Amino acid sequence: MSGGRATAAERAARVRFRRASALLVLTLLVPGSAQLLAGSRRVGRVAMRIWLALVGLAVAALLLSVVHHAFVIGVATSPDALLLIRLALIAVALGWAWLFFDAWRLGQPRTAGAALLLPHRRMVLGINVVLALLVAVPLLFGSHLASVQRGLMVSMFSGTKVTGAHDGRFNILLLGGDSGAGRWGLRPDSITIASIDATTGKTVLVGLPRNMSNFHFKAGSVMAEQFPDGWGGDGRYLNGLSTWAADHKALFKGYQRPGVEATIEGVEGITGLEINYWAMVNLHGFHELVDAVGGVTLNVRQPIPVGGLGSNVTGYVKPGIRKLTGHEVLWFARARDSSDDYSRMARQKCVMSAMLSQLSPQTVLTHFSQIADASSSMVSTSIPASEVDTFLGLALKAKKQKIATVSLVPPAIVTSNPDEKKIRRMIAAAIAGKRTKASAKKSSTPATAVPSADSSAGSSAGSDSSSSSDSSDSSVVTGGSIGSLKTGYAANQSDDLAASC
Repeated sequence: MSGGRATAAERAARVRFRRASALLVLTLLVPGSAQLLAGSRRVGRVAMRIWLALVGLAVAALLLSVVHHAFVIGVATSPDALLLIRLALIAVALGWAWLFFDAWRLGQPRTAGAALLLPHRRMVLGINVVLALLVAVPLLFGSHLASVQRGLMVSMFSGTKVTGAHDGRFNILLLGGDSGAGRWGLRPDSITIASIDATTGKTVLVGLPRNMSNFHFKAGSVMAEQFPDGWGGDGRYLNGLSTWAADHKALFKGYQRPGVEATIEGVEGITGLEINYWAMVNLHGFHELVDAVGGVTLNVRQPIPVGGLGSNVTGYVKPGIRKLTGHEVLWFARARDSSDDYSRMARQKCVMSAMLSQLSPQTVLTHFSQIADASSSMVSTSIPASEVDTFLGLALKAKKQKIATVSLVPPAIVTSNPDEKKIRRMIAAAIAGKRTKASAKKSSTPATAVPSADSSAGSSAGSDSSSSSDSSDSSVVTGGSIGSLKTGYAANQSDDLAASC
């Protein structure tokens, strides 16, 4: 400085600083533009063409996703597409970062007096590193999410057999049980069929009690050949099929999970529904999924014991409409102390309803890695990866509709000697949406009112269900569920599951 005026070197430094900063900003806005102006034009043209192509592709994908949601679901569930996205994001992140450092190089002085510009060079280098990280980190994180999603799809959805809808419906057998070394899925605690309309997504949950006995198997099945007169006596129940099959694996050649296959054959024989796929949920790992999404809000009508039935009760899930932790939701769904199996079945359906209604795309996106980690250790299924987009699409449709339930439990069904013809009439009526006149009148209760068993229990099956559904008393709560063993539980027989919970 001389007399307050900048020297020629200082003015040059400022010019260089502004030039280098401008090149970095141009690289941020339009990758390749810095090279076109001050470097290799060939590199600049290639970079800009790639950038414009990617921008065009992103805009087209965004517009397509707005008008065609199935496109997004299809891409998000395709292992090949996810691998391509992952590699593309890594390549773009590395390429863009290289363009930033090349732009920084182009903005540096080449004169012998470059030492005079050292403060500016350090500042430009800092700006360059910040901008490179600004674009590379989100891209690499997106690549990580694509990798996690692909790993989930490959590990969880490993089925190979694709089956079409039966009579316009997909029937998914949902099994819930404890896991352990060599015993995952033995004697499932929860047995439910999700019968889903293949067009509308309208869903009916068919609950089967684990203690059902004296029933027949699907004709022509392995179990039907072994037990032509049915399964019953000597403590044989529906949830015992899995352990029997595990002890007789030689009979189930070609089946990776004999226990699941035997259970399917029993369920098909009881309900007359043909099962498309199955999904097995590890109840011990279920709490991890609930925690991953930040908890689930449930209406706890009575204190629900934690523990019991052979072990000490260590606490209670407190009453109230509350957001429960994974540990609390697990015991809400499985507790039997001071309760009965059918009240527990009703609570389990309430958990299913809450999960479906409260899991939003925003929640899934913000907790994606945690959800993926929890799901991979919690769920095993026969649904092939190629079919996941179909069921996610149906789930989005189902989210906007009421879920109906029909459970094959007392007082409508005697579990020790089930009337299989009546069972099939009940299921058919629930799928058709038929209700008794009494329940139809009572179901007009406003949604803001306290849900009653009368207003929500009419979906069982015309006259077959009227004795249990319409006689339920909404003032009676047993084991945390509206209703009783004598009158039936509202959530087990309902045309609006959410209102019954």
